[in-house]
Amino acid sequence: MTLFSRASFLDILLFTKHLSVMVKSGITVAESVKSLKHQAKTGAFKRILDQVSADIENGDPLAKALAKYPQAFSHFYINLIAIGEESGVLQENLDFLSKQLSKEYALRKKVQGVLLYPAIVLTAAFVISALVSIFVLPKLVNLFESFDVVLPLSTRILLSIAHVMQSHGVIIFVTILAASIFFRVLAFVPQIRKWYHWLFLSMPIIGPFLRNVYISSSCRDLGMMLQAGLSITRALRVEYDTINNLVFKEYVKSLQLSIARGGTLSGELLTGNFSKIPPLVSKMIEVGEGTGKLEESLLYLGDFFEEEIDNTSKNFSTVLEPILLLCIGLVVAFVALAIISPIYSLTGSVHR
Repeated sequence: MTLFSRASFLDILLFTKHLSVMVKSGITVAESVKSLKHQAKTGAFKRILDQVSADIENGDPLAKALAKYPQAFSHFYINLIAIGEESGVLQENLDFLSKQLSKEYALRKKVQGVLLYPAIVLTAAFVISALVSIFVLPKLVNLFESFDVVLPLSTRILLSIAHVMQSHGVIIFVTILAASIFFRVLAFVPQIRKWYHWLFLSMPIIGPFLRNVYISSSCRDLGMMLQAGLSITRALRVEYDTINNLVFKEYVKSLQLSIARGGTLSGELLTGNFSKIPPLVSKMIEVGEGTGKLEESLLYLGDFFEEEIDNTSKNFSTVLEPILLLCIGLVVAFVALAIISPIYSLTGSVHR
């Protein structure tokens, strides 16, 4: 199944939107899926829908047919479809899913937008630095050492870097690349991966942003599942299977255990074992539990933290751009000064 289960998030979003509209119009699920498989943009997703359509025609419910492709359809998605089929509100749940996926897609774009600019700038700076260090600086060594003048400090520093790059440049960059790959692979080890996730959540600027992303997504997921008719126990179990950050996954597990013991979400959150979740979350959940409108409180929290993400993303790009430009400008100024200063000194000595 894994060969055919690769589908983009946009494929799933468009499929859900179109399926919601078609079911609302009175078209059967079997006919809707059969029609939508011809509209699929990618071959992989078309093959998935082809198999799903065949399973439905053989008598399988939609949720069971989709559950065979867990890499394409999440536990959250499949459970909302299942509860919709069980309680006869499939059309409403498809509409819920369509709205949720649209919000998640917008959230992903915001996160990508925040991270894309610094990633491009830093990657370009690294590549240019590597090329200059390997191919340009070594050629300057002999030139500057032939000057019969006292070299400025900046030039001597640059020459020291050039000597190192001339002797060990390739080894240095291969080592950096190997170390990057090693730490990337190491991050997939469960024990280290949890520490890796905790480290990112604890970083200044990027940490609060990521915390807001996970809190917004989890609160909205739980709120929508409760609104769709899932019990809090089942909703937490689905969220545990859905979330990929190990720190927040452990948080959800603790909430599951609290509910199983007869406790409450707010009571567990107030124990102090959830350092990455702000007090506002426990207060709002406590209000929701007290008024019997927990799903509304969770959906409000999802929207609230999404607004925080919006504000952070706008401020992040505004603050980061001048910082990156300043850092790059200082490096360029240092290199230019190191190259021009000895040439200027040599020209002055010739005139004398």
